[in-house]
Amino acid sequence: MADGQSMTVADVVAQVRDGRLEDFVREAVALVAREVMEAEISAEIGAELGEVAPERRLTHRNGYRERAWETRVGEIDLLIPKKRQGPAYFPSFLEPRRRSEQAIVAVVLEAYVNGVSTRKVDRLVEQLGIDGMTKDRVSALCRALDEQVEAFRQRPLEGAYPYLWLDAKQVKVRPRSVGCGRRER
Repeated sequence: MADGQSMTVADVVAQVRDGRLEDFVREAVALVAREVMEAEISAEIGAELGEVAPERRLTHRNGYRERAWETRVGEIDLLIPKKRQGPAYFPSFLEPRRRSEQAIVAVVLEAYVNGVSTRKVDRLVEQLGIDGMTKDRVSALCRALDEQVEAFRQRPLEGAYPYLWLDAKQVKVRPRSVGCGRRER
């Protein structure tokens, strides 16, 4: 990602023309995502990266945090800019758990609940259009599910819980045979 952080559009095009870049679409998506994040964080801060503008600057940059972004073109490692003060920056194109990510997470968690191995989970995720999910990522999702289940089990049961009590009696009856013992002629 360190090399990709400084890549320009011209660099990506040159690498594609030379045949050095196998996954053009993935690199293009990563490049556009970086440019969008830089534009958004610059607008929030009030100054471009490296620009001295004390009259309009609201805060300063404070490095980057890594986040994996699972897309249809594969997993893209994003470096999301951080601010020193104020609310944390979150890119506009990264809604928390988009539907596609929710579908992937749902598949992984359903497979975990049903006892499917991580190797088979990887195949399931690939069929959804993702290049693959690491075993560490699967384990992290499963740990999160375990924590949610444990929190649900340990919750306090307070207050009134209405319920309905049903009682039934089951009687087995032999089916009536045709003709009641008489032969049909």
